[in-house]
Amino acid sequence: MFIKDLQEIEKKAMVVEGAKGAYKQVAIGPKEGWDGYVLRVMTLETAGNTPQHKHPWPHINYVLSGLGTVAIDGKEYPVKEGTCAYIPADSEHSFVNIGESELKFICIVPEIGEF
Repeated sequence: MFIKDLQEIEKKAMVVEGAKGAYKQVAIGPKEGWDGYVLRVMTLETAGNTPQHKHPWPHINYVLSGLGTVAIDGKEYPVKEGTCAYIPADSEHSFVNIGESELKFICIVPEIGEF
C-alpha cells in the first residue's frame, strides 16, 4: 500500500532538449508497488511545453487543470481539465500550455518509459 500527498513528492525539471517550463513528479511506480507501470504528474508553466518526440511505448493522459494542446503525428488537439488522451506507441507528440496558469496532467507509461 502507498499513500502520499503529491505536494510531498519531488518535482523535477525536465532537462531534455526542446522542453520548456516542464516538470515531472513520479507519483506511483514499481518502488511504490505498481510493477510494470509509472503514474507521473506533469506540470507545464505558462507558455511551457514538452519536447516533440516519439518512442516505442504509449502514454495515457488525464488533464487535471489548465488549458493546452497535444500534438499527435502533426495534428493538434485542444486539452483542458477533464480531457483524456491516449497517445499510441511510435506517435510523434508534445504538450503545450496555452493558458494563463499551469497545465497539469497525469501521464501513465510502461516502466520502460520512465527515464
